[in-house]
Amino acid sequence: MQSFLLVGAGGAIGAMSRYGIGVLFGKMLSTSFPIATIVINILGSLLMGLLIGLLAYYTPSWQPQARLFLAVGVLGGFTTFSAFSLDVISLIERGQMGFAISYALASVFLSILALFAGLLIIRGIV
Repeated sequence: MQSFLLVGAGGAIGAMSRYGIGVLFGKMLSTSFPIATIVINILGSLLMGLLIGLLAYYTPSWQPQARLFLAVGVLGGFTTFSAFSLDVISLIERGQMGFAISYALASVFLSILALFAGLLIIRGIV
C-alpha cells in the first residue's frame, strides 16, 4: 500500500508540474508547434537520467522508495517519455540493440496508430 501512495503522491506532483509548464509556455509563446510537450519530454528524460544515475551511484538505503516516488511517480506523472527513454537505454546497455530499436519504433508508431484508431472509432468511420 505504501508503494501506491508514494507513486500516487509523486504522480500528482508530476502531473501538476507538466500542466503548469504547458500553461506557462502557452502564455509565453503563440505557436502551433507543441514546444511545451517536447521541452517536457526532454527535461523529463534528462531528470530521469540524473536521478537513476545518482541512485545507482550512491545506492542509499531509501533507494526503493525514492525510485517509486521520484522516478515512477513524479517523473512518470510529468512525462511517461522519461520512462520510455530509460527503457530504451536499459536495453542498449544490456547489449540488446535490436530490442531497443524495435521497442522505440513500435512504441512511437503503434501509439500514434492506436490514437488515430481511437479517433476513427469515436468518429464512426471504422
